Amino acid sequence: MLAVDTNVVVRIITNDDPEQSPRAVALFERQKILLSKTVLLETEWVLRFSYKLPRETIVSALRKTIGLQGVEVETIGVVARALDWHEQGMDFADALHLASSTQAAQFATFDEKLAKLAQRLQTKEILRV
Repeated sequence: MLAVDTNVVVRIITNDDPEQSPRAVALFERQKILLSKTVLLETEWVLRFSYKLPRETIVSALRKTIGLQGVEVETIGVVARALDWHEQGMDFADALHLASSTQAAQFATFDEKLAKLAQRLQTKEILRV
């Protein structure tokens, strides 16, 4: 199994580099790939800030990528839950933090927007600090 960096995932999703994009695709076709949560987190950030892609496009692209044959995702259930919450309006980083906190009874935050959205989505008990 081969873990890949964010830039490899971005090349596959954007197909914007005539040299690197085909190499990234070939790598995914030849190897069993591990995608870490942190790579997916950074990929979302790059697609949002550098490429100015809308949330719907990013969610769709990440779902397609994690669904590719031969791709294994670190804690796939956590990532899938975070993508669902992100699709419903939660910041992806916040969603991933919240989805990753399954062992905790509560999630503490100063972020009122996160707290309200988490409460609306019934994610878990939020402690407003």
